[in-house]
Amino acid sequence: MLDLVRTSLHRAITTPAGDRFFPVRVPKDLARRFNALIGDPICSQEELERRRAGLAKLEELKKNGGKPLETTPSAAPAVQAPVMVYLEKDRNARMLGRIKEMLDAKQITYTLLDVADDATTKHFVLREAKCKDDDLPVVFIAGTPVGGYNELVDWDVSGRLANALAGK
Repeated sequence: MLDLVRTSLHRAITTPAGDRFFPVRVPKDLARRFNALIGDPICSQEELERRRAGLAKLEELKKNGGKPLETTPSAAPAVQAPVMVYLEKDRNARMLGRIKEMLDAKQITYTLLDVADDATTKHFVLREAKCKDDDLPVVFIAGTPVGGYNELVDWDVSGRLANALAGK
């Protein structure tokens, strides 16, 4: 019951509804400031769950003498190697679309970087990938040049893509 009151009050003081009216805005602002001053006891449901998970972890650490429980390597989440896609404005937009579509389909997070206005980065990309201006966009995984869309597909089919993403 107390959680319901806390989360409802949090919703009431954080919602932008009524903020245009001075008699509503000022008390809400004062309530938010007071809430922050006393340590945010009025919070969202997600924040409550996060706090409770933290308390449970602290209790677990206290029981184990400050040592975390041993976890198996398979239980730890795998960290994906960084994937960068270097491109030049609207050049080869069709290939860029294919690359993005493939990476999205594989649920691979990537960063797009336009090198059109950065001559130094563009020179680095062209030198490392051993390609020409017309070959952009180019994919890099953990600093290793993969190449364009066709090379990315080759890496995927051969299994090199999965190994590179896993850091092997």
